[in-house]
Amino acid sequence: MFTMRQPNNTERIQAIAYARVSSKEQEKEGFSIAAQQKLLRQYASEQGFDLVREFVDVETAKRAGRTGFGEMLGFFKKNAAKCRVLLVEKTDRLYRNLKDYVVLDDFDLDIHLVKEGQTLSRDSRSSEKFMHGIKVLMAKNYIDNLSEEARKGMIEKAEQGIWPSYAPLGYKNVEGIHGKKIIVPDLELAPLVKRLFILCAEGAVHQGTRQADRQ
Repeated sequence: MFTMRQPNNTERIQAIAYARVSSKEQEKEGFSIAAQQKLLRQYASEQGFDLVREFVDVETAKRAGRTGFGEMLGFFKKNAAKCRVLLVEKTDRLYRNLKDYVVLDDFDLDIHLVKEGQTLSRDSRSSEKFMHGIKVLMAKNYIDNLSEEARKGMIEKAEQGIWPSYAPLGYKNVEGIHGKKIIVPDLELAPLVKRLFILCAEGAVHQGTRQADRQ
């Protein structure tokens, strides 16, 4: 049961919720968007908040950036007089870097870190803000470390003669011996790619292009 302050019956404070996952691994480890949203909705209901909007970001290797985060900031700008409450699961679901921290700090919000049982606002004690700043740095360090480990893994794969990333055209990613990810020829596309290289080497592609230009 949440034990934080409850608005009275005549007060319906508007709030928005933000949820984020940054990898398939986090999804498997229980950080799923659905799980975060369920927690935040329950919290909003118990605290008597009027949950007016929910913003979501799903980050993967193929899809970077945080569209939801940007839309959330835009919403706060347009509704500064009505909504100043942000609900999020915990610190590392909200910030990816120090810039995010500084930007949100300028909005003068009441940020509820539900799993951490903490609310940050302009009235928070300096010690609370200090500890929160440390958590922000820890979140940034976690992201930096993931990036570093990913680079190390790709270099190690390359040194072992294993393709370190997504398979190029004409190949596909499969699971090899001992669960290692490898690439093998794509039986449908490989012959076509091979034929294109042969045509290019023979000059047929360039010749066909010149003929098309003349026409």
